[in-house]
Amino acid sequence: MIKVAALVGSIRKDSYNMKLTQFMKDRYRDHFDIQVVTIRDLAHYDQDIEEEAPASVQRFKSEVAEADAFLIVTPEFNHSIPGVLKNALDWLSRGDREMANKATFIAGATMGALGTVRAQMQLRQILNSPGMGANVLPGNEILIGSVQNKIDENGKLTDPQTIDFIDNVVDQFIPFVEAQKEKVHS
Repeated sequence: MIKVAALVGSIRKDSYNMKLTQFMKDRYRDHFDIQVVTIRDLAHYDQDIEEEAPASVQRFKSEVAEADAFLIVTPEFNHSIPGVLKNALDWLSRGDREMANKATFIAGATMGALGTVRAQMQLRQILNSPGMGANVLPGNEILIGSVQNKIDENGKLTDPQTIDFIDNVVDQFIPFVEAQKEKVHS
């Protein structure tokens, strides 16, 4: 079973992106063990405290350290990723660099038409930086626009075309993860 650490960039209680993550966790449970790692309580990244990181950071880095892969699900705030997500990624770019050389895929949902396209472009740039070194699944953005029309009153994703598209991305991600794991262990 592939262990996936999921970072969700929206900390809002009724977050569409958390609903998307939960949908993926449930739907693909036979392929992945997706564990959402909370980023809400992380201390702000500060190089002055990096060596003696606060307990929230130590817990966070410990929770993601054993992951085989990463799923990052982000909304789009002002044409970018949320600050809370950037802060979490900044912590992961230092010290043990827990995402380095690990397969990563990204998704995002928004009420707007573009489905987090700008945020995901910036996220890819961040993940490909030397400090991060994540291996991002190429060419398979899960961009869900008008998400409010694609989920039911219980918060479940119900749009068949969107579900088929996510199934296709997951089908491509599984061998991508296996290939990355082989590279790391060889």
